[in-house]
Amino acid sequence: MSTRKNVISAAILALVVAGGVVGYRMLDNAGPEAEAPAEPAKKGEPGVIRYEKGAPQLASLRVARVEEMAMPVAEPSNGRITYDENLTARVSSPIAGRVTALRAEVGDPVARNAVLLDIDSPDFASADADYQKARADEQRKKLAFDRAKGLLEHEVIARKEYEVAAADYQQAVAESRRASLRLRNLNVAGTSDSGRFQLRAPIAGVVADKQVNPGMEVRPDLQNPLFVITDVTKLWAIIDLPERSIANVRPGQAVSIETDAYPNERFGGRVERVGLALDPTTRRVQVRCMVLNPDKRLKPEMFARVAFIADGEKKAIRVPNSSLIVEGIYNHVFVERKPGEFEKRRVRIALRGTEASFIDAGLAAGDRIVTEGALLLNAEVGSDAK
Repeated sequence: MSTRKNVISAAILALVVAGGVVGYRMLDNAGPEAEAPAEPAKKGEPGVIRYEKGAPQLASLRVARVEEMAMPVAEPSNGRITYDENLTARVSSPIAGRVTALRAEVGDPVARNAVLLDIDSPDFASADADYQKARADEQRKKLAFDRAKGLLEHEVIARKEYEVAAADYQQAVAESRRASLRLRNLNVAGTSDSGRFQLRAPIAGVVADKQVNPGMEVRPDLQNPLFVITDVTKLWAIIDLPERSIANVRPGQAVSIETDAYPNERFGGRVERVGLALDPTTRRVQVRCMVLNPDKRLKPEMFARVAFIADGEKKAIRVPNSSLIVEGIYNHVFVERKPGEFEKRRVRIALRGTEASFIDAGLAAGDRIVTEGALLLNAEVGSDAK
């Protein structure tokens, strides 16, 4: 009986050993479908983390080079780009009528007094006829006045008749002047050869907007102007500045302008005017900046973020807030020493904004920092410390 139990135990042990060997060989011969464990970060000097080339953690990181720039006196304020109203004309028709021909389109450069469109207008025809009639009446009464003057000198007529002729002539001159001024107010020099009213450009510039089509009925009280003519190489940036920032802004101060259209570019400008009173509702004052736009990339009504530069143009490093690691009272960023190697470095913030901050110690121009994924690196560094 004892011999039989020993035989059974030996057989069971053999099966267990054989199963382990088979399982080991199956694991050893696993195909490419088997997942390999992630490559761990290498430990080394404190605050430094290294990854092998191709480590999956690197795909979660974004690295960018930082630049030194003039530091603003406060965080950027929201504003908008507008036309320079001193160089802009909104042209409407001073007379009612129907458009018969367009002479200018959006983007066309126009000279002062260039014809923008032709209008068939009964009111203009009436004004033109009044002018012609007044001129003819003036000429006729001038002849009568000259004749009466000669007759008076030879004592052929009474002085009363001469005075009546003189008064008639003066009335004719006044009526002719009134008709002439009416045409001048319509920006018409004399009469139109075509007999139609021609709307002309009051200033030289570029047609920035057009709200008229052939056959359209126009009149002086239309809500929108027919044309907007401006100089698009000079624009304004309008900012509603909070009350707490007014003391840091003055006319002539340099500004740096960012737009959503060009997120990595900054445009220069200068403060031109600072409002004299605050809006009682918003507690803000309007600030107007002059912006040169020689390449015409900035467009009116663009939203902008305007930073007012400090006197002396103090330099600092601008970094996005997503790159900052806050630990107690200290701030850190991760600097890329070389591909796959990152150093946690303490920095000093000179000015903190809602989207970006300015660093005046701890970084140098040209350093490459982690802008996305800094929290991941910080967790890895913390786990290494433990």
